[in-house]
Amino acid sequence: MKIFFTLFLALQCLVGFSQSFQKVPYWNQNTQLIPWRLPLPLIPSKIEYTDLDRDGDPDVLKSWLYDSIPIIWIDDDDDMKAGEYEGDTDNDCLLVDRNNDGIFAGPLDLSIDWNDEDADGTADIQLVANNGALENRYGFDFSADFMYFIDTEKDDIKHFINWNAVRMQAWKHNGHSGFYEDYHGNTLFLKMHASTFRIGDMRYSWENPFIFYDYDEDGLSEMAIRLIDTPEFRPENGKNEKFDNADKEIDVLFTKKINWVGIGVDLDNDNGQGNEFDFDMSLNFKGPGFEYADQVHHFKSLKGLPEANRFLYDARWRQLDELIYPDEKASWDLIFKKGDWSSCQLVFDEDDDCNRWERVEFYEPRDLFHIGRNNGGIDNNNQADAMGDRGEWDMDCSGNGDLYIAPFDGRIHLYGAEWGAWRIDQAAFSFQGYGGLYDRSEFSRIQEEPEKFGTVKYTDTDKNGFIDQLEYDLDGDKRFEEIVSLIALGIDDKGEVLSTSNLKYNGLTGMFSALTGKMWARAMDAVRVARKEGLNPGWYAFWMQPHTLQERYDYGYWLNFYLYRDLRDMAKVRNDPDRVIRLDKAYYSGNWKLAE
Repeated sequence: MKIFFTLFLALQCLVGFSQSFQKVPYWNQNTQLIPWRLPLPLIPSKIEYTDLDRDGDPDVLKSWLYDSIPIIWIDDDDDMKAGEYEGDTDNDCLLVDRNNDGIFAGPLDLSIDWNDEDADGTADIQLVANNGALENRYGFDFSADFMYFIDTEKDDIKHFINWNAVRMQAWKHNGHSGFYEDYHGNTLFLKMHASTFRIGDMRYSWENPFIFYDYDEDGLSEMAIRLIDTPEFRPENGKNEKFDNADKEIDVLFTKKINWVGIGVDLDNDNGQGNEFDFDMSLNFKGPGFEYADQVHHFKSLKGLPEANRFLYDARWRQLDELIYPDEKASWDLIFKKGDWSSCQLVFDEDDDCNRWERVEFYEPRDLFHIGRNNGGIDNNNQADAMGDRGEWDMDCSGNGDLYIAPFDGRIHLYGAEWGAWRIDQAAFSFQGYGGLYDRSEFSRIQEEPEKFGTVKYTDTDKNGFIDQLEYDLDGDKRFEEIVSLIALGIDDKGEVLSTSNLKYNGLTGMFSALTGKMWARAMDAVRVARKEGLNPGWYAFWMQPHTLQERYDYGYWLNFYLYRDLRDMAKVRNDPDRVIRLDKAYYSGNWKLAE
């Protein structure tokens, strides 16, 4: 009797423990820790299994997220077993009825599909279909995403889903730029901001694709290319004949042409822990571009279990077996050899403070002195740095995106640019950073926007493709106190034109390394001339001890500039105008021997 009673008590304790365990919320639900995974169901007894193909094992698992949001797992590789709490993340599909309306993959719902092309147990592709509201029509719906990640490096990192918010948060990161989303290494994604049921041909996309390159195989990206197919949108009022034969629910038709390209390059390859993204220069092309309907990629794992498609409001994405996009191997040549471009622009991160995952954001050819987002200045773009970058604009793309090293400063410039501007931020005081997108609210800069900043304007006055005039506003009063004409000084403005098409990544980094070496040698020549003149360069000792390639580039430029200005002032004090002219010619030609 005593033994029986002891066993009874033990059984009651186990039952009580099981019941209480089932009622305890998932341990990481709404904590302040990173919500990486889909929580397991709170009440396993509420899981329902369905055998669609009648082979004796389940193909569909239905349960609840937080005991309130219906979810469905579809077992597309037929390895699910009865008693499991969730599907797998190699070749299954998860449907979340986020608005609890009884419809899956419909308005306001979240769907995630994993696809394992080589059947090695790790997904090669992950799709997120994050749908917006039914009433969101006639243009981009930035509350929605239709986004494939193609994991070319097989690290199994893809989308980041915040499971507390039950939505993708692709811009969350650790530190400045350690993004949880797979923007690092060798990877690419396709993305459109629209609900699935608004998109016409789902084989195409808007960002089609966004490609990341890891040349040194350190798991970080040294270059990124963004290719855009700007879609046609159904007009809210009026008519667009391209939609005459489209379903009435379809609002987005892709042109099958890439008409916008952005390229970001980490020229000194100085990314690392705490500085995972450090692009130094970007190029942008706009125009008719190139057609890419022939860039077809076939996949055998995209198609889902057909019998399960009846669960979805819009199942078209589970019926695809191909996606159409220029890939990581073809894109460079398509851009430079097939693209028909109307304009090109360059931006260079002179203060080296950009940690964006996509590029150094472009300045716009607008007012030089207006500052602030959407305020009509060169930093008008929401994502642009308020100051510290140098932008140049070739508005007719006469230079084809080619580059040259200018004799007047030893830096990379855009061949064919009509003009350019540099907002000086020597110490990266206005450090580039952003808020907003992390919680999908309106974009906001989180950087200091100063009242005063130095500006240098560059102009190609003789329209030969090379800058020949510089204007300086160093005191920040929005008036140029000095204008320098290379033509008036008798200095040849031409530099060797370098074909960007032929340079590619290794050529670009090699070019930067070489010009940095010359920049530093030029600065040492200035030091020698200063000492010979009796001018003490020791005031600039900080700049005479660079530790990295970028510091040699930056310190070399400033050391050269400061010593030139000091020598020039000394010549003025001595009332030696001929010496001033000789110094001008020496500095702007890059040949300090002319000053000796």
